[in-house]
Amino acid sequence: MIRSRFGTFRGLVRLALSYPQMALGRSASVAADPAKVRRLVFVCQGNICRSAFADIVARRAGANSASFGLSTTTGRAAHGPAIVAAQSLGHDLSDHVAIDLQDYVPQDGDLLLAMEVRQLHRLAADPRVRHLPRMLLGRWTRPMLPHLHDPYQLDDRYMLRCLTRIERAVEALVSAFPRARPS
Repeated sequence: MIRSRFGTFRGLVRLALSYPQMALGRSASVAADPAKVRRLVFVCQGNICRSAFADIVARRAGANSASFGLSTTTGRAAHGPAIVAAQSLGHDLSDHVAIDLQDYVPQDGDLLLAMEVRQLHRLAADPRVRHLPRMLLGRWTRPMLPHLHDPYQLDDRYMLRCLTRIERAVEALVSAFPRARPS
């Protein structure tokens, strides 16, 4: 049950720890003014599963979006099992090309959306992006799951569950930030 719902025991523990971090204001979130957000930028570790998928879903929903990884190689393709899971949800990740943080070009109006609290802390420490608003994508899942554990090389059932959670969160997110849709 843990493998299919949380990825790993570590994923379950990180999820449990993320709730008090948020409640105590220690998540490194910086709230965004919905009137100022023009682009949704999804962030994860490798930009080959979670953030790549969120970007595709947001674009399909009509949002201006982008994605990058905190530790990846620009040009890397999406993870094979993520491509398969995305296809089963009606999305095509086969043309995705990863972008590393160093190759990401920040824009006014960007809202950074990370998958994990520790990623928010990395963003807060980076002088190129620390001025941008940043939040956890999991705030838009129902029920709220502030930690969306990395499905890379984990159980296929968890990959599908993780991407399904992301899909639903992005749909709610796009509604919450309507100015991120191009005119």
